[in-house]
Amino acid sequence: MILYTCGQKKHGGTLPGPLAHPCGRAAKALDDAGHSYELRTVAGYRMLFWTRRTRARDRAEIKRLSGQEMVPILVLDTGDVISGSTEIAGWARENAPDADGTRAPTS
Repeated sequence: MILYTCGQKKHGGTLPGPLAHPCGRAAKALDDAGHSYELRTVAGYRMLFWTRRTRARDRAEIKRLSGQEMVPILVLDTGDVISGSTEIAGWARENAPDADGTRAPTS
């Protein structure tokens, strides 16, 4: 599995509710559920004026995978893509690895 995040990576995921950064929240959910994954950081962090010129290029792979430029996205080993921290957290809980390290089938 690959979790694509912005420059925040795993930071801010432990903050309460609306203060938690989406990328950090997704990573924390995967960690808490016991998943192992590769973390990939994409450029174009935030919608700041100095990132506008290169954002489309920086996020081309994200757009190809998910149809949009926003992160976080989780690419499963099956090739399925889950977009958004809420959806990733829900998937992480529902598909937590068993004690032997294997994952339940993905839905």
